[in-house]
Amino acid sequence: MATTGRIARQRAKQRIADSGVAALRGPKAAVAPPPTPTRSQVVRYRFDATMARGPIALVLWLALITVVLIVVGVAVVLIFGLVPDGGRHGIIGQSFSTLMHALDPGTVAGDTGHWPFLVVMLVITFGGLFIVSALIGVIATALDEKLLELRKGRSFVVESGHTLILGWSDSVFTILSELAVANESERNPSVVILAEQDKVEMEDEIRAKVADLRGTRVVCRTGSPIDLSDLAIANPQSARSVIVLSPQGDDPDAEVIKTVLALTRGPVRRDEGYRIVAEIQDPANLEAAHLVGGDQAVFLDKRDTIAKLIVQASRQAGASAVYGELLDFDGEEIYFRADANLVGRTYGDALLAYEDAAVMGLQRADGRVFVNPDPSTPIAEGDKIIAVAEDDAVLERAEPFSGRIDAASLVARPRTPEAPQRMLVIGWNSRTSTVVNEIDHYVAPGSHVTVVASTEAAETAISVDCAELENADVTFTHGNTSDRATLDALDVGSYDHVIVMCYSDHLDAQRADARTLITLLHLRDIASRLDHPVSIVSEMLDDRNHELAQVTEVDDVIVSEKVLSLLLAQISENEHLAAVFAELFEADGSEIYLRPVEDYLPVDVETNFATIVAAARNHRETAIGLRLFETATDPASSYGVRLNPSKSAAYVPVAGDRIVVLAED
Repeated sequence: MATTGRIARQRAKQRIADSGVAALRGPKAAVAPPPTPTRSQVVRYRFDATMARGPIALVLWLALITVVLIVVGVAVVLIFGLVPDGGRHGIIGQSFSTLMHALDPGTVAGDTGHWPFLVVMLVITFGGLFIVSALIGVIATALDEKLLELRKGRSFVVESGHTLILGWSDSVFTILSELAVANESERNPSVVILAEQDKVEMEDEIRAKVADLRGTRVVCRTGSPIDLSDLAIANPQSARSVIVLSPQGDDPDAEVIKTVLALTRGPVRRDEGYRIVAEIQDPANLEAAHLVGGDQAVFLDKRDTIAKLIVQASRQAGASAVYGELLDFDGEEIYFRADANLVGRTYGDALLAYEDAAVMGLQRADGRVFVNPDPSTPIAEGDKIIAVAEDDAVLERAEPFSGRIDAASLVARPRTPEAPQRMLVIGWNSRTSTVVNEIDHYVAPGSHVTVVASTEAAETAISVDCAELENADVTFTHGNTSDRATLDALDVGSYDHVIVMCYSDHLDAQRADARTLITLLHLRDIASRLDHPVSIVSEMLDDRNHELAQVTEVDDVIVSEKVLSLLLAQISENEHLAAVFAELFEADGSEIYLRPVEDYLPVDVETNFATIVAAARNHRETAIGLRLFETATDPASSYGVRLNPSKSAAYVPVAGDRIVVLAED
């Protein structure tokens, strides 16, 4: 009984609780049935679905309306006997006549018969006018859309063996100019560009800034290089090489790395791998880039490469002209050649093996590259010589040197140890700290570097990035570097070399170059009043300002963007060149030096370049060219630089001439 009462009380409490919840929820709402579409809504929906299929659906609807119009017209005419005497009384004949009225409004002018027939034909003609007008509009719209689609550059590229450029920057124009020269001997050469710019705009800029493509066909496509579907349009699987440009923006390296990732890890990547060359702005991102690219990609450290070239050019006038000749496809270039005749001989023998090619190094069979190795280094089976020649075909058919070496005129002048130097660096950008560190690798202990800039963050960056210098100490001075009073106070005459950097981190290219030009004008005026020479080297951003800089009589101008563009183009044609230029730019390797001719031969005595090569070999150096004093200031003569002269050609050295050699110090 007690249990039964307890159960009854619990049920009562549950009913009270349920009623309370129901009160809170309010009266139960009625569930509305799902709406049933009306017939007109269904028809409208189906019609919209067909119209969404594009112009083909519109044409089909117009064709259907035309058929209905003709059927109705024929039925009315035949059923009511409206055909005039002499007219077409059959279904086929009357159908054709009605079709002509629908398509050609002029047909109604020749009709005869009773007015009912004329009214029917007039109605059909008006209906035909509507249909034909609509059809013309549909076709015109479809053509416009197709032309717009073609203008956007979204069709698949069917080229093969092409060079693929991913991204867009001012470097494109230099790269295209160089590739056009490199491809002159190729059959149907082509370059494909995939970038987010408008296709027509890219083509217009290329036509305006690249004067002669020399038969190379340029195909532009609009799309994002990091989008796999857009990337597929450019047909990277059939490309000979791929160049990835650094885009504008806050984090350009991330875009480059993602682009390389899309190539090397994409679902439709090719099995044999790619030949990719890309530029990286921040050296801190190189490790991640190498993880993504692996052995398929070569990454150029933009900051490090430019800094090294600026420092080398600052220490010896004409170095940048030599690098320009080596990097430019139009002239002497670096090639690789396997020569069975040299197997078993030494590198020293190879230096004098060719009449019209200047040997500068060896590539071992395992791919390792050695620039200016010891003359006693043996050449083994599978090794290739690295040489400077006019063209790869010239190197392949290179004639052996058969001239005479004047051993009696060789000079063995000892090298004079360098004294400590004072260097002045004016201006600031992200490469300036790297320039200071690179200077430390070249100068003798006890040297000094002064950095002058108007950027507030420069002093902090110098103190952090240049804290471990071994051969030089560095000081920072804050000042307006384009102000004459500031430059006068620096005592420019007390420095051996002056380097002017662009303010590229905070100003656009034109404004930064303009500020640099003002600084150079003041510096040249100050230097002209001194009783001893001071070398001045400047960095420029835009190659168009290079000629303006010559007005300041600056010793060397490094156009940073152009140098990187030339490197990208060279390595895209031969990935092994990356190792060659890496050693040339490295302070610990064999770099380019311009030595006085007196260190090798007596002046004013006729000789030949082969004798110079032999003299340099005695110094454990590799001679690859000359810099003639009489044309050293002439831009039209490449500032006197002559790489790879014929070894037998007569040459009379004069005081001031320089020998271009590869040496370790």
